[in-house]
Amino acid sequence: MAVVTGAARGVGAAVAAALSEAGARVALLGREEERLREAAAGLPAPTLCVEADVTDQAALDAAAREVEARLGPADVVVANAGIAVSGPFRTTAADLWQRVVDVNLTGAANTARAFLPHLTRTRGYFLQVASTASFGSAPMMSAYCASKAGAESFAQALRCELEPDGIAVGVAYLHWTGTDMIGGIDDNPVLRALRAHQPRFARRVQTPARVADLLTAGIARRAPRVHAPPWLRWCQPLRPVFPALVARVSRRELRRPGGAELTAGTGVLGAGGRADWSAHRSAPSPRPDGQAD
Repeated sequence: MAVVTGAARGVGAAVAAALSEAGARVALLGREEERLREAAAGLPAPTLCVEADVTDQAALDAAAREVEARLGPADVVVANAGIAVSGPFRTTAADLWQRVVDVNLTGAANTARAFLPHLTRTRGYFLQVASTASFGSAPMMSAYCASKAGAESFAQALRCELEPDGIAVGVAYLHWTGTDMIGGIDDNPVLRALRAHQPRFARRVQTPARVADLLTAGIARRAPRVHAPPWLRWCQPLRPVFPALVARVSRRELRRPGGAELTAGTGVLGAGGRADWSAHRSAPSPRPDGQAD
């Protein structure tokens, strides 16, 4: 039985579909209930859709109880939920920057905390979806890069803690993937510049279905690392040189004529990210006594 967060769209929905095709019962967790139901419609194995914000520990704990009652304890948990914002740190609203970290990093920890009782009983597998953003931090993407590097580090620490209990922990490294997060990639000056300075083979955009197949294969073998695309495994030994390379390219890009367009604006990337940000901003604020307004 598998749990996938961020399952309303993109990679999350594709992984849920691939796991269902492989015969697993799947619980789809996410912010957009209608989109979750659309993603689950027609899947061959039993499914459960639970609307939950990964930054809300109480909501995830309730989701874990519902999952167990309806589908049984999870033996696979895929912490996929994530959002991104592009633009300069100095002009990014503090609460928006914090939201990216809360979803991508704290949300991963909350997911692990909620479902660890399941995984302990099933001696299961926890897969943290990270990114090549953790290899070399890119300017104008500080919240996303910091949160994904943190999520990678969290998963590696968790692996060491849980191995004696028979629980395996994997990290999935994703590169350019055709989700709505990078929709209009050539119209976004930050994403366009990042991609333009990569080797031609590294600019290829993968489909969510292809990434889901690679992640599903990694889940089946309880892999400590899953690379999507596979050639990313050869980048791991080169990671110490990536920050210097990124810094050199960044200096050149920001100083060239027209480089000011990279710092022109800030925005949440993708429909899923915008839906999360909108829901977060419209949620009632907690009162000091712990109750909502």
